[in-house]
Amino acid sequence: MSDNRSGGSAPTVLRMVLGKRLRFLRERAGISFEEAAQVIDVTPLTVRRIEKAEVGLRIPYVKELLRAYGVPAEEVTDFLGMAKEANKPGWWYKYRDVLPDWFRAYVSLESEASVIRLYEPHYVPGLLQTPDYVTALMRVGFPNASEEDIARRVSLRVRRQDLFGKPDSPALWAILDETVLRRPVGGAEVMRAQIDRLHDVLDLPKVTIQIMRFGAGAHPGAFGPFHYFRFGFSELPDVVYTESLAGAVYVDQPADVVTYLEVLDRMSVQAEPVARTRTILSELRKEL
Repeated sequence: MSDNRSGGSAPTVLRMVLGKRLRFLRERAGISFEEAAQVIDVTPLTVRRIEKAEVGLRIPYVKELLRAYGVPAEEVTDFLGMAKEANKPGWWYKYRDVLPDWFRAYVSLESEASVIRLYEPHYVPGLLQTPDYVTALMRVGFPNASEEDIARRVSLRVRRQDLFGKPDSPALWAILDETVLRRPVGGAEVMRAQIDRLHDVLDLPKVTIQIMRFGAGAHPGAFGPFHYFRFGFSELPDVVYTESLAGAVYVDQPADVVTYLEVLDRMSVQAEPVARTRTILSELRKEL
């Protein structure tokens, strides 16, 4: 995943986790790629791709590999149950017609993250957008799209917000540039409703929003938006996501991820205190 543009069908987070577990079990058993490949009569490259979650977890293959790695029978049964679950398409599969390949991994990561931290200098983050705000953005981003296509894209964006209703919903900490709240997306009425939405989500126990005022001057994240994910799986490293007009980059090398995390920490100190967010939102709303 590190620093690569995502292509093809993105794996679910569970498939990524199980792939890493298979690698751990193989290495613990002292079995090489070549030896594992012989067990299931495939090439060593196929074993590598299984461990990297680049292909689905074929149950017969997984079963034979686990046996070769010396995994107890009862643990094999549990692992196969998780593998079957991991092979199921994510909820976003039905939106594949309007979901770019390079963004599918993002939706999977977002759905399973325990912590999401982000900086947005241009627009309200997707998880916090109102349907009218999304619609206005989509009409600008896809000027030739049909109304049906726009509606599908809006539905996908709104569907992502369902994770706030999960018992294990992630902690979301967003730092928004003041520009985000002053850029008139969709007009004054849409913006007032959008600011009201931000007011409302502040009542959620796991949502934190800070605002980087113009007066704060230069700050270390000014180069562009980025999102940081942490997970409840020890096998899955922290991941940072950045994007451009043509694709996305997913960074998971520890040294690189730490750089982004340190920038977020520094920005959280430079941005307005959390206690000031409601007041700032109210002030900006009155200006609309």
